[in-house]
Amino acid sequence: MSLRPLILVSNDDGITAPGIRALVEVALEFGDVLVVAPDKPQSAMGHAITINQPIRLVETHNFDCSVPLQQHSLRTYQCSGTPVDCVKIAIDKLLDRRPDIMLSGINHGSNASINVIYSGTMSAAVEASIDGMKAIGFSLCDYTWDADFEPAKSVIRKLVSEYLNRELPYGTLLNVNMPKGEIKGIKVCRQASAKWKEDFDKRVDPFGRDYYWMTGQFINEDHGQDTDEYALSQGYASVVPTQFDLTDHNRIGTLNQWGLDRI
Repeated sequence: MSLRPLILVSNDDGITAPGIRALVEVALEFGDVLVVAPDKPQSAMGHAITINQPIRLVETHNFDCSVPLQQHSLRTYQCSGTPVDCVKIAIDKLLDRRPDIMLSGINHGSNASINVIYSGTMSAAVEASIDGMKAIGFSLCDYTWDADFEPAKSVIRKLVSEYLNRELPYGTLLNVNMPKGEIKGIKVCRQASAKWKEDFDKRVDPFGRDYYWMTGQFINEDHGQDTDEYALSQGYASVVPTQFDLTDHNRIGTLNQWGLDRI
C-alpha cells in the first residue's frame, strides 16, 4: 500500500493561531500531517535559533479535524523555541521519513516585499528548503486574530496540488501572500523593492525610566506591475520564487575588477 504524502506544518504566530488551523485543514486533504509550531507568538523572529536555553517539546491534541480519522494521520506538537527551531527539531527528533512538502503559515499579516527578511513564517520554510524539502510560506494580508481564511484555502489547494507533483531546484521555495477578502487569482511575481522607515517612540514607564516602542511606515517606491505588492493591491495572490542564497551573482564580476587579489 502506497504511503500518503507526509506534510510538515509550522508557523510563527503560535500553535493556537487560527491561521495554522486553516492550513492544517487543507494539508489533511493531501496527506498525513505533522505540526510542530511555537507555543507562543514568534513573529518577526527571522531565522533566529535557540542556543542559550533549553527547548521544550510537548505533544498536543487541540486541533479539530473534519477529515475522518481513518483517512489521515495528524500529530501536533508545541515547541518553546523559534519557528526555525520547530523545523530543526522536527527533522532531528520526530520525523521517520522525509516530508513530501513543508507548509508554513497561514501568517496573520503580509510577508511580501522586504517583510520576507524579518518573517518567522518564511524562515521556517527556508529552513525546510535548506534541508532539501519542497517548502511554501503562506501569509494573509490581515493582521486580525479572527481573519477570514476561507478564501485563502483555494489558493493553498492549488499550489500544494501542483507542487507535490512538480520540482524546483534545490534552494528555491515559494513565498505566497494573499489579499484580504476576495481573491481574483494567482500571479507569479518578483519581490517589490520596498522598506520600512522605523520610528522609535520614546515613552516613560511607571518607575520613571525611559523606554522605546518601535513603530514604522512601510514605504514602497517600486511602481512595477510585476511585483508582489502590485498583485496584492489588485486583489491577486502573489507567488514569489525565493532562495536562501543571498549572493549577488551579477556583482561578482564587478568586485573582481577592484583588484582585491593584489592586497
